[in-house]
Amino acid sequence: MKHDLKGLPFTIFTITPVLAGWSADEKYRVVTKDGIFLLRLSPEDQYERKLMEFQAMQNIAELGVPMSRAIDMGRYERGVYSLQEWIEGENAEVLIPTLLTNEQARLGKMAGGILKTIHSIPRSGEFEDWDTLFNRKIDKRIQNYLACPLTYEGDAFFFRAIERHRGLLKNRPQSCHHGDYHVGNMMIDRDSQLVLIDFDRLDFGDPWEEFNRLFWSVKASAIFAKALVDAYFDSLIPCCFWELFQLYISVGALSSLPWAIPFGDKDVSNMREMAGILLDWYPKEDECIPTWYRGNSI
Repeated sequence: MKHDLKGLPFTIFTITPVLAGWSADEKYRVVTKDGIFLLRLSPEDQYERKLMEFQAMQNIAELGVPMSRAIDMGRYERGVYSLQEWIEGENAEVLIPTLLTNEQARLGKMAGGILKTIHSIPRSGEFEDWDTLFNRKIDKRIQNYLACPLTYEGDAFFFRAIERHRGLLKNRPQSCHHGDYHVGNMMIDRDSQLVLIDFDRLDFGDPWEEFNRLFWSVKASAIFAKALVDAYFDSLIPCCFWELFQLYISVGALSSLPWAIPFGDKDVSNMREMAGILLDWYPKEDECIPTWYRGNSI
């Protein structure tokens, strides 16, 4: 496989494509004279976005978050490059389900603490209030779902949950987001510690919206997911958290089906499975705490 890497400000000794994940970036494991790194290549029009991502990653690392650190970024002949620390270890999504329950809980507590630290970085500058911003997003995603040729069985639950809890979006704070926070974007390193990777969806918003990917962590280990939530809130979970959680996962569910269609039947099937599991979390519609949380004591 030929790689057009002209203009990069460092010499690569060996290069291996990294095919995992959904990112539009080209990703490679590279070896240079300074060590082993993850190289991400993006189009030129992504420069400002990648600069923001690089600076935010540096700010997060300064808080002591165990993560793939941002090393360097800039322009080269084909676009934008980003160089990040290469993390040796096993993907948490694969490893955690095989561990003893107390180890799953330990890593979940670590994940909750990491997320809380990331959310301690407030959004700065001038920005739109969350109520206006996210309600516009809700309306767009509902519109896309209704225009979709496919639907979920039981989708009325998602619509009702959204309408029931939309009022809670008022006066929500906004902070830094990892952007895709779940076990698939975590590694367990050689010291059995959790390390966060893949910040390419980094953004800002209501801290609690970041829990909208928790489904994938629950699927791997409900014990891990419960420990994550408990650690994030120091076991003092506000009642309105679960209501907003239900809203955010409902919006996510409706947006996932139109998103999956271009990728084919397998991804559509996966999204249908996800929606069915989400519905199973709430056997009683007036119960906002999901079954996986109520059914696990650590």
